[in-house]
Amino acid sequence: MWVELAKAVPVLLSSALKFILGPIVGKALGLHPLTTWCATVSGMMLSVVTFTFFGGWIRGRILQRFTHAPARATSNRRFSGLINKYGLGGIAFLTPILLTPIGGTLIAVGMGKPRNKIMLFMFISAAGWALAFIVAIYAFGRTVTNWIPGWLT
Repeated sequence: MWVELAKAVPVLLSSALKFILGPIVGKALGLHPLTTWCATVSGMMLSVVTFTFFGGWIRGRILQRFTHAPARATSNRRFSGLINKYGLGGIAFLTPILLTPIGGTLIAVGMGKPRNKIMLFMFISAAGWALAFIVAIYAFGRTVTNWIPGWLT
């Protein structure tokens, strides 16, 4: 049991940064699909909770350190069109596919939605996409794991 949990840590950490890496690493490490699903969802939710509650503070500290000029309005307009078109549900739906868990959460927090709604929508999205990715990767495992670097397997 402890070995399985120790193998789940890289899955959790990789899916906290880029969602699709969680199921790929889980398959490469030979984890059970349920363990991979739990670690993948937990990894995304780790990012979501961290950046929902501390995102403003983190963003302020990083921007304050690296930028001296105010943010450009053009990037804000680009994201506002995405937000207006899809809303919180669309952002949560697109986060595992196109956005990183960190980026999707920061966009959702920037919308000014309640934290509990952000976490609920992101959890539903993470659970559904993790199931879809894990079924695809575990069903077509040899095809997927052939292009994974040798040091991961």
